[in-house]
Amino acid sequence: MAAGRGRVILKTVKDISVQFCPFESNVRGAREFLAAVGTEKARSTNSNCRIVADVKHDETDPVIAVTFNDGERLVMKAANLTTREMLSFFNERCFAKDPQAKEMASKKSQ
Repeated sequence: MAAGRGRVILKTVKDISVQFCPFESNVRGAREFLAAVGTEKARSTNSNCRIVADVKHDETDPVIAVTFNDGERLVMKAANLTTREMLSFFNERCFAKDPQAKEMASKKSQ
């Protein structure tokens, strides 16, 4: 998990909404995802990214909704996903949308 936190880049993200009921047993991944994207280091990659925690008390399953700058939405139903899985998929989508990151990766591989 610590390795995933250091690589969170919000450059291509417009907003993130994390919805969960804290009294359910399946919210750990959603809470850890929220903690990872809310770190000062991650937030410094895009100060315009809005991160909202929607804490409910109605036994709903945890859901993470991400809106990218290009309008695409990513919705992850976090009840059966680990933090590592969610961060991995999130980072893949962010990387795919960032031409600068692709360019730097291709230079490193050469």
